[in-house]
Amino acid sequence: MNEKMQRISLSNLENNFLEVEKPLTNQEAIEESNRCLYCYDAPCIKACPTGIDIPTFIKKIASGNFLGSAKTIMSSNPVGASCARVCPTEELCEGACVLNHSTKPIMIGNLQRYATDWAIKNEQSLFQPGVSNGKTVAVIGGGPAGLSAARELARLGYDVTIFEAAEKAGGLNTFGIVSFRLPQEISFWEVEQVEKLNVKIRTNTVVGRDISADKITEDFDNVVLAVGMAHVPNLGVEGENLDGVYDAIEFVKATKNNGLLSQDFVGKRVVVIGAGNTAIDGATCSVRLGAENVKILYRRTEEEMTAYDFEYEFAKQDGVEFRWLTTPKRIIGDESGRVTGIECIKMKLGEPEKDGRRKPVAVEGSEYVIPVDAVVKAIGQTRHLELIEAFGLHHDGGVVKVDQASLQTSNPNIYACGDVVFGKGKGDAMVVTAAQQGKDAAYAIHKQYLAVGVVN
Repeated sequence: MNEKMQRISLSNLENNFLEVEKPLTNQEAIEESNRCLYCYDAPCIKACPTGIDIPTFIKKIASGNFLGSAKTIMSSNPVGASCARVCPTEELCEGACVLNHSTKPIMIGNLQRYATDWAIKNEQSLFQPGVSNGKTVAVIGGGPAGLSAARELARLGYDVTIFEAAEKAGGLNTFGIVSFRLPQEISFWEVEQVEKLNVKIRTNTVVGRDISADKITEDFDNVVLAVGMAHVPNLGVEGENLDGVYDAIEFVKATKNNGLLSQDFVGKRVVVIGAGNTAIDGATCSVRLGAENVKILYRRTEEEMTAYDFEYEFAKQDGVEFRWLTTPKRIIGDESGRVTGIECIKMKLGEPEKDGRRKPVAVEGSEYVIPVDAVVKAIGQTRHLELIEAFGLHHDGGVVKVDQASLQTSNPNIYACGDVVFGKGKGDAMVVTAAQQGKDAAYAIHKQYLAVGVVN
């Protein structure tokens, strides 16, 4: 708790949302880059879903070629500045570093941040659009997958338009990841890099409302569906419409709204339901908004939680409490319709489900009430079913079916990538994976035209 008090200000909430992780100094970056062995056939490259040439970008930092380093990173990963901050590097590149066996791994994520931060501060434009090939592509969704697809297509000479429902592009990186881990200006810079390639971004444009799926398929040669996920679903319990119950995605987004932070949580008690990365974000946001006590309720155990290890450790440092094998039964309110408590029931784990995790089963007679002032729902997200069906695509409960090699859907002119193709419990739905899938979709479209000699 003492560590929490050192990290959290109740008098200046804005300070709580400044980036927590400090950047490397110039000296630290040079010293760290010189520790790298620059391995031949480096395992860190293989561990990176986007295949960044890590030894090369690190060597360029060591030699003072910061622009070259940033280009090496961003050429492989169009959202490489964001990924430097949000990737589970200890599981990916740093986890594969050969120095794990002798000293400690190279701080690859921090060095990646150092190089991309240099490019941002020095207002660098890293890439140029390709010579026009006369083909047009619509990208539905301006998140990591959509931006990556658009960036690669533009470099290959395609005329690309992104249709984005939100007021700004960037998707999860712009609105869904807490500011103290990923400031919005980082995501905005990545969007800007794509726009500078003559990619048109139509924000505040909902496909199916502002423009029809049929119109898009008529007007464009190809479509890349990269819409991600939608809203947090209902809990299906009594009281979830009470004042004080929040959707975790919208809750986090509100803290990134021009720095205008709510004072309503100071001194309050908050419960977050779920144990993924969004749940952790909801909990740590609550702490930084001044909540006195924050609990995460999860119906399974610590072993089954889907949040990254570093997110879990971060939440514990913030003083977040975890109640395992606990699920809500109903949310309790007062006469004015305001949340006052949550009735929970203890769980035990039964037989394994389809995703391999054991099914939680209620323990009869174990109900108890936790007094709370706010409840944040973070139990996953719904799918864009209407949109998927408007394009007439084959899907499984909102998970678009694609050819795994080409990401081509049941409509040969439409490709899909990112969260919209990830099934529950399948694959690694990370920002970096979405970025690679966006690239793969772009290359698949280009390969299709190369095969028939339509483009060079």
